[in-house]
Amino acid sequence: MSEVTRSLLQRWGASFRRGADFDSWGQLVEAIDEYQILARHLQKEAQAQHNNSEFTEEQKKTIGKIATCLELRSAALQSTQSQEEFKLEDLKKLEPILKNILTYNKEFPFDVQPVPLRRILAPGEEENLEIEDDEDEGGAGAGAPDSFPARVPGTLLPRLPSEPGMTLLTIRIEKIGLKDAGQCIDPYITVSVKDLNGIDLTPVQDTPVASRKEDTYVHFNVDIELQKHVEKLTKGAAIFFEFKHYKPKKRFTSTKCFAFMEMDEIRPGPIVIELYKKPTDFKRKKLQLLTKKPLYLHLHQTLHKE
Repeated sequence: MSEVTRSLLQRWGASFRRGADFDSWGQLVEAIDEYQILARHLQKEAQAQHNNSEFTEEQKKTIGKIATCLELRSAALQSTQSQEEFKLEDLKKLEPILKNILTYNKEFPFDVQPVPLRRILAPGEEENLEIEDDEDEGGAGAGAPDSFPARVPGTLLPRLPSEPGMTLLTIRIEKIGLKDAGQCIDPYITVSVKDLNGIDLTPVQDTPVASRKEDTYVHFNVDIELQKHVEKLTKGAAIFFEFKHYKPKKRFTSTKCFAFMEMDEIRPGPIVIELYKKPTDFKRKKLQLLTKKPLYLHLHQTLHKE
């Protein structure tokens, strides 16, 4: 076994144990994040075409099946059904298989198949792939980038250091109202700050996958730290919130809708903002409301000033 492969297996093992520990402690959001990160890494390796891999095709297939089980456990944790489809005890049976993948030669304990690596597409790019859409999806717009890198949800950044006379903004994303909230798989929100031309003014951040879903709401309850002092934002800038979810039939992550908050809306306390149809229109030229129903993105703002 090469040092590279040994290190890779150690990282996989550590990630597996972190996820299982979070799971057993009841820290479900953290467990889901860890499972999904590891599943993505395993899927990449299972489908890698490079010749310098030490894994045989059969071992890659087993790695892909473990990734599928991680996704099944992640889905079970997000399910509102009391009957879990894939239990933690089941998942733990896979740790020794992953650890000894180079010598494992038994039948896989669960009847699952590797799933294709998820594609994460730009808002608008998925329009070319979807034949049908429900009444609240689709629509016109412009300004979204052609593509963005495949990012695993959960890339939040810490608060910036304070500066005298400068204001920092924390936005708590509480929940989003959607008529089909319960049907959204692995939902998360991408937060970005754009100027009038749709150019990023701060690093883009992704929330972790939603903490729970109930009725017509997807709950996040997560804080976003704006990566620029409010006074340094250019005139006409806006903070965008893109709601994304996974579509298993299409096998990609899609933007369902978006919302934005302009600079004159920055003030302490709660705020609800309207939802618009995709694709995300960063230039705010052709906006179409997602629905006529009273469904919004619910936020709470906190300003910090020295």
